[in-house]
Amino acid sequence: MTFTAVLHSVVLPLGKLLLTLSISLLVANLIETLNWTRYLARFAKPLVRLGNMQDVVGASFSLAFFSGMAANTMLAEAHQQGRLSDRELILANLFNSLPTYFLHMPTMVLVAMPFLGSAGAVYVGLTLGAALLRSLLIVLAGRAVLPPQEEGCLECQLPEKGPTWREALHKSWRRFKKRIVKICLITAPIYAGMVALNSWGFFGAAERFMGEHMASVQWLSPKAASIVVFGMAAEFTAGLAAAGALLHAGDLPAKEIVLALLLGNLLSTPMRAFRHQFPYYAGIFRPALAMKLIVHNQAFRAASLVLVGLAYALLA
Repeated sequence: MTFTAVLHSVVLPLGKLLLTLSISLLVANLIETLNWTRYLARFAKPLVRLGNMQDVVGASFSLAFFSGMAANTMLAEAHQQGRLSDRELILANLFNSLPTYFLHMPTMVLVAMPFLGSAGAVYVGLTLGAALLRSLLIVLAGRAVLPPQEEGCLECQLPEKGPTWREALHKSWRRFKKRIVKICLITAPIYAGMVALNSWGFFGAAERFMGEHMASVQWLSPKAASIVVFGMAAEFTAGLAAAGALLHAGDLPAKEIVLALLLGNLLSTPMRAFRHQFPYYAGIFRPALAMKLIVHNQAFRAASLVLVGLAYALLA
């Protein structure tokens, strides 16, 4: 790779990622030090109580509506301090899939609706339904496997009065300096490795391989399969463009187009999630734990999409 290519594909994006990570880490430390988790947790209080989850899980859930990275950083801090077990961390990370979805939903709506109209609304509604289902199931799972929390535990574990801004900034900066060096040392080589694999064509070859074997899906017509292939080989917008062309030409009914988009989403997202999430997840969590969280997240997401897709196919 030339110097210019390295600059634009590694140095600048990595610098932006590390800057965002740094800000998220500092904000999460500051929120916890100032004792604002008490107020953030109140927004998710009913669900968190029902799921026998701790105050930091509710705070992370609320914060995830604004920054998924800051929410994960808050969970990582609690896990490192021993306040969250591995099981609680996995459930909390999965629980945050709903607010994380809402972060991306406006873009999805603004892109899907012009291409597909009402069919786009159905597709967005189904993916939203899958996100809601995931959070509901995590609440039920937490109630089943986690011990009940004491009454008022979302607030009673935190002191009534937090430190002053000067004290909070000093403490947050001290904790930040300890973590950011480790995060940079882990994130930078992993990110560079991902860029190298991408430049060598690894991810593209994997996506093309999966796309070329779409013919084995018997229930999918060749035209609908083309939507899946375009979405996997290029990006989500390419799949939408192919779907829009077929829909407006009357070549495929809306139902088959929606199912093809769901299938493309199901098959393409795990690889892309690993490519984009693992570098910063490995910086926030331990690399092995980061991989574990991503695998759980993607498996659970895939299962929820299959459920809503089957329900739509049978009932629509």
